[in-house]
Amino acid sequence: MDDLDEILEALSAGWTAVAAKVATIWTPIQIALILLAALAGWAVAAAVRKRFDLDKLTSPWPTYPRIAARAAVHTLGIIIAIVLLLLIRVGMQAATLPSRSYLIGVAANLATAWVVIAILASVIHNQLFNRLVAIAAWTIAALSILGLLEPVQEALDSAGILIGGLRITALVAIKATALLLLALWAATALSNFLERQIRSYPDLTPSIQVLLGKLVRIGLITLAVLIVLSSAGIDFSALALFSGAVGVGIGFGLQKIVSNLVSGIILLADKSIKPGDIITLGDNYGWVDTMGARYTSVVSPDGREYLIPNEDFVTQRVINWSYSNERVGLDVRFGVSYASNPHHVRDVALAAIATVPRVLNAPAPVCHLAKFGDSSLDFALWFWIGDPIKGVGNVRSAVLFALWDAFKREGIEIPYPVREMRLDKGVTMVVEKPG
Repeated sequence: MDDLDEILEALSAGWTAVAAKVATIWTPIQIALILLAALAGWAVAAAVRKRFDLDKLTSPWPTYPRIAARAAVHTLGIIIAIVLLLLIRVGMQAATLPSRSYLIGVAANLATAWVVIAILASVIHNQLFNRLVAIAAWTIAALSILGLLEPVQEALDSAGILIGGLRITALVAIKATALLLLALWAATALSNFLERQIRSYPDLTPSIQVLLGKLVRIGLITLAVLIVLSSAGIDFSALALFSGAVGVGIGFGLQKIVSNLVSGIILLADKSIKPGDIITLGDNYGWVDTMGARYTSVVSPDGREYLIPNEDFVTQRVINWSYSNERVGLDVRFGVSYASNPHHVRDVALAAIATVPRVLNAPAPVCHLAKFGDSSLDFALWFWIGDPIKGVGNVRSAVLFALWDAFKREGIEIPYPVREMRLDKGVTMVVEKPG
């Protein structure tokens, strides 16, 4: 309690010292000069942007210099206001007491800190994370400029709770959160860079590339978390209390998540499924787009994207049309009238399928007489395609259209069942005349 009273007294003394510097007739004068400098900076920046397309001028630059330059352009009004404030302060210090330009100096320092932080944070592509980093960094800079950083730190660290041998205060929580966000961003950016490097090696299969990328990402994120916990002063032995609860949570609540994660690693390791494969799982048909830690993305020929849990690929029957190669064998069955010459039908069918662009010439299509049906000669036409990623049903449709056109042209009849109706007893029909 005494520590808290001392901290409050220090904050009160600091605020009193700041108030003493600004509680004069020069305070409204300085505020007016600050507003005039801000207005002039905004007007000059608007005129410069209207006259020059600065974004277009920086477009040929490398990525990070271009991003930093565009961030500077967006804060051009503040930069001009800073220059004006510094010139005003130099003039006032030369003409009068330094204390009479205190607010102008504080405003210039705060604006400078905001510009520098905005330019440095612009390299962070995530807008939410960018804003959080910029606001947090500027808050710390502002407290430091006003001389309130140490009292605020002491106030945040004055009260805490003990969990085992671990003392948690508001200051520790804020530091750990900030460091964790920064470390996770750095680990994610580094893992993305390493994944791009891994994908650039053609000697590695797609599944191995994805597996290595996932392992690198998991390893870097784990390392980042451990470093943050260690730097925040958290003793790992103090976390032993929670290990049993975490184990129970994984055993019950996170059972499916862990199962999908392990299944994803198994799929990548045994190479049974890899990006680019054409697969059928239940009613879902398409090609594998991405393989994540929890699910695999399968894109159907109509553009729909199915997010299928990795566990389904391990526990269910999967058809991989391109497991060993891209060639896929298909068949089309049809029947013709008994009046047709089966040798001629076979030749016509093979000539017709040769006109379908997606049908491969090697292996060559074959046409077999499958059986003598009840009302037709039944044939099976077998052929191969090399691009199942473009769909299977559409090529079957193209083959059937080619057969229909060829049979119509050659006069080959496709029979249809004929039904006979027999009446065992006579039927009396009564016709009533109207009216």
